[in-house]
Amino acid sequence: MLTIRKSEERGHADHGWLNARHSFSFAEYHDPAHMQYSVLRVLNEDVIAAGRGFGEHPHRDMEIVTYILSGALRHQDSMGNGSVIRAGDVQRMTAGSGVRHSEFNASSDAPVHLMQIWIMPAENNLTPSYEEKHFSAEQKENQWCPIVSSSGAPDGHQGTLMIHQDVTIYAAHLAEDKALEIELMPNRCAYLQVAKGEVLLDGQALSAGDAAMLDAGNYQLTASKEAELILFNLPTLD
Repeated sequence: MLTIRKSEERGHADHGWLNARHSFSFAEYHDPAHMQYSVLRVLNEDVIAAGRGFGEHPHRDMEIVTYILSGALRHQDSMGNGSVIRAGDVQRMTAGSGVRHSEFNASSDAPVHLMQIWIMPAENNLTPSYEEKHFSAEQKENQWCPIVSSSGAPDGHQGTLMIHQDVTIYAAHLAEDKALEIELMPNRCAYLQVAKGEVLLDGQALSAGDAAMLDAGNYQLTASKEAELILFNLPTLD
């Protein structure tokens, strides 16, 4: 079974310097029907204006993943990490017992477009940590490339960023008319986010910004136009 969530159904906040779409309740957007999906708590699509960003602020007890679609983002945190990540780069931060960080557009003349992802950890009060990694276009070309996983997950993958939860995140760049399969075992579910392009999922049309919630089973995915996709393989919660 699959359930479609269209892009325009998401929460929307336009602050001038920040244009954000919220898949789940966040900040001033509150929707009791969309608080989270499994352990996926936040999925924000943000476009941040040149030279602007989020000043230093705290987090705790959350696995925070940033996926860059275009542009460049400058990160600094209270653990001493500082870097600029660009398209193809993925960043993971375990907020754990508490961390402070800032995220700013590193460009003075172009926006940065990103997906901000929060996953609830399997346990609280973890030691804060940070890592980032580049995943090439070739790794994602017409195939599911695991980018984030848990070493304890059934399909945990070496070479990914590691989080403290039974979740695997995949990314794919799918050329027009190319197809992929989504196979979900019992007690698993998935959230598919179309970041760019257009696809058919079991015959249903999805465009950039649209998403699908999937129960266990097999699904066929074909690109109507070149597409960039993010897939969350998640545990089914009781």
